[in-house]
Amino acid sequence: MGAVLDLRADAARHKPNVVDLPHLGDAARGTWLGRMVNEYSSSRVFEGLAAQMERAGFAEEEVREVRGFAEEERSHGVLCGAVVEALGGEARAAWRDEHAFPNHEDAEPIEGVLRNLISISCMSETVAVALIGAERLEMPEGELHSLLTRIWSDEVGHARFGWRIVHREVPKLGAEAKARLERYLSVAFQHVEEHELAHLPVASQPPPEGVALGLCSGSDARVLFYETIEEVIIPQLQALGLDARGAWNQRHASATSLTA
Repeated sequence: MGAVLDLRADAARHKPNVVDLPHLGDAARGTWLGRMVNEYSSSRVFEGLAAQMERAGFAEEEVREVRGFAEEERSHGVLCGAVVEALGGEARAAWRDEHAFPNHEDAEPIEGVLRNLISISCMSETVAVALIGAERLEMPEGELHSLLTRIWSDEVGHARFGWRIVHREVPKLGAEAKARLERYLSVAFQHVEEHELAHLPVASQPPPEGVALGLCSGSDARVLFYETIEEVIIPQLQALGLDARGAWNQRHASATSLTA
């Protein structure tokens, strides 16, 4: 039997009031249970990143900040579980890590950190900011909106942190390290695309009232995902002198031994 993530006790203390839409109950419970697992799992990613940054010699306050992100992700998991409980479900699910944290031992320590910051903060968290932000704009005011706003605000901080460090450290890299980082972008782009599309099914087309429970159109969310890549992430990486456009175009054809 696999591991189980059981947040019922903590989640029960944070249940928000939600609108009563019985015909959308199953879909809403499934959506928020999936979010619970994803958010809580992200805490392990940030714990791994903090340890990697510490080994690479980053400032203690920056390492501490990333450990704080891990705690925020655990809190997000509890909050998402609280929505599941409020919808009549249980904040309990099978749980496993999909991938071991990549330490990138083929790279210099700081280069390895930059790879992970780009993948985690500059890509995944930046996409999360866009998707959650759009959902938040459509959701009517209320306790669920406030809960989502708290999660969104934290994700903004996670993304900004990564971009700040990347903009500071990438220009310091030598030509060879920068070239390796550039090649890694194809791997990172492929990973974030596969991960996001797996969680944004085209078949998900809830009725208009679904926005009150955080349900969104899978096809619309996919459009926003690609817009975020094209209009936010690629331009910022290009500004660092990295051929992000070429890496994005080559993400499916990339033949590399690097792991995402």
